[in-house]
Amino acid sequence: MTRFMTLDFADGDRPALLRRVAALARGEGYAFVVTPNVDHVIKLMDGRVEADVYGAADLKVCDSRILGHLARLRGKALAVYPGSDLTADLLASPVAKDLTIGVFGPDRGAFDDLTARYPDRRFTFIDAPMGLTPGTGVWDSAVDEAVRAEWDVLLACVSFPKQELFAHALRAAGRKTGVALCVGASVDFLTGRQQRAPRVYQALSLEWLHRLMTQPRRMFRRYVVEGPAIFGLFLRHEVLGRG
Repeated sequence: MTRFMTLDFADGDRPALLRRVAALARGEGYAFVVTPNVDHVIKLMDGRVEADVYGAADLKVCDSRILGHLARLRGKALAVYPGSDLTADLLASPVAKDLTIGVFGPDRGAFDDLTARYPDRRFTFIDAPMGLTPGTGVWDSAVDEAVRAEWDVLLACVSFPKQELFAHALRAAGRKTGVALCVGASVDFLTGRQQRAPRVYQALSLEWLHRLMTQPRRMFRRYVVEGPAIFGLFLRHEVLGRG
C-alpha cells in the first residue's frame, strides 16, 4: 500500500489489481472497493464525507491521474486505475467468466444494453429506486434487496458518496459474500450514455477538461470551484505535514 493524502492506496499494476478484485469476489466474506478521485479526496479531507466509510473499504484503487502526479512530487508511486477501466477490464477478462455481476444504479434500459454488450457474462439487475437516501425506508429496502440478491461482483453505480455508503451498509446488513465495486458512471460509459474523453485527453491527464467542456453546467462547480482545493490540501498535508 502507498499512504497518500490520508488514504492507503493499493499497489500493483492493472492485471495484479484485477486479480485482487476477482479474488475478493471468490473469497470468504464480503468486501468492497472504492476508487478515490480528486473530488472524493477533497470531501474526505474537509470532513464532508465520513472517513470511517472509506477506511472500511478492503481496497482503495486510485482513480485520478492528477493524484498520481501529485504523489510523484513526494516520491510516491500510485497505481492509477480508473474505475471505468477497471469495470471494462473485469467484464472482458477471463477472470470473470464464472462470476455473476450485479448491477445497481443504472436503469433497466442501461442494464439491457450492458447485457447485450457482454452476452457471455451472467448479470443480475438490482433496482436503485428514486429517493435513494440513507436513513430512509427506500434506502433500507434497496440494501435488503442487494443483500439477498445473487451476485459475486456488485457494480455500485450511484453518485459519490451514496455508492460508498451503500457498499458499507451491505456489510452492516449482513452480506456474507462477494465484492462491491464503487465505480460511478462506469456502466454509462460502457453503454454510450456518457462519452469518455478521447485517448489524447487521457494521456495528457485532461479527462476532467473534456468532461467540463461536454457537461459545463454539471461539472463547473466540481472542477473549477471546488477542484483546485486539492493543491492546498496537498501542500498542507504532504509538504508541510500539517494533516
